Amino acid sequence: MLLTSRHEIGDPIFKLVVLVCALAILGLLGLIVYELVFRSALSWHAFGFRFFAGSEWDPVGEHFGALPFIYGTLVSSLLALLIAVPLAIGVAVFTTEMCPGRLRGPLSFFTELLAAIPSVIYGLWAIFVLLPILRSYLQPFLAKTLGWTGLFEGPPYGIGMLAAGIILAIMIIPIISSITREVLAVVPQHQREGVLALGATRWEMIRMGVLRNARAGIMGGIILGLGRALGETMAVTMVIGNRPEIAKSLFAPGYTMASVLANEFSEATGDIYLSALVEIGLALFLVTIVVNALAQFLVWTVTRGEPARGHV
Repeated sequence: MLLTSRHEIGDPIFKLVVLVCALAILGLLGLIVYELVFRSALSWHAFGFRFFAGSEWDPVGEHFGALPFIYGTLVSSLLALLIAVPLAIGVAVFTTEMCPGRLRGPLSFFTELLAAIPSVIYGLWAIFVLLPILRSYLQPFLAKTLGWTGLFEGPPYGIGMLAAGIILAIMIIPIISSITREVLAVVPQHQREGVLALGATRWEMIRMGVLRNARAGIMGGIILGLGRALGETMAVTMVIGNRPEIAKSLFAPGYTMASVLANEFSEATGDIYLSALVEIGLALFLVTIVVNALAQFLVWTVTRGEPARGHV
């Protein structure tokens, strides 16, 4: 009798506590959106959609346009994907399908360890190691061999879009690799065995029996990595050059939406200046939410919520 009464009291309390926790997350998200919308209202009324198409950023004259920051964010993030996706998928395929059992655990651990390194450490490493390599070796080589494309021209200062793209690529490799590995792990084992039984080589089995069935989940991991790249701040701020301009060359400095918020928010004195920065934050927030939601959906289409299964 006493046990029954405890259940009758405890279950509703537990249900209420869990419900409050869930609603707290939604409430926090709603408060963030409300604050961003409210604080950016002045900029929205002053510039409208011209704010996202304008390229002038003049705090003194109170003329603001977010196009250079949008351009810098997209270019650096897409460049990071071009570099990181082949490496991340290669690591995931090797770890899941070809790696000896004794190396699988350490390799997976050290790959995911990259995600735990603070971004400021990446920035410091880029300043002292990556930038000198770019300035002395990689950028002169690219200018000599591919300068005719217009993407690799100009003085090799080291800082710029190329440096930002490379450091972002290093930072998103563990995210894409981890998601890809989990997606590959839920591909049924009989799928592999069936392809091999038909006479396929090991590479053909991986390409047709594994990667083809996991492509939606892999795409989800890629988009999740893109979401991380879009919102990265400190490491990019330290190497991109922080100049609001639109240039074709990847050697040129740039600016991202996250970087301008980190650099100028504390210096914003006028109301419209502060409102313009908040509107950039709102745009970045909405883009990140959409990208992450799309990534989670694509991963779910493959895994259907199943836990990853290891296999030899």
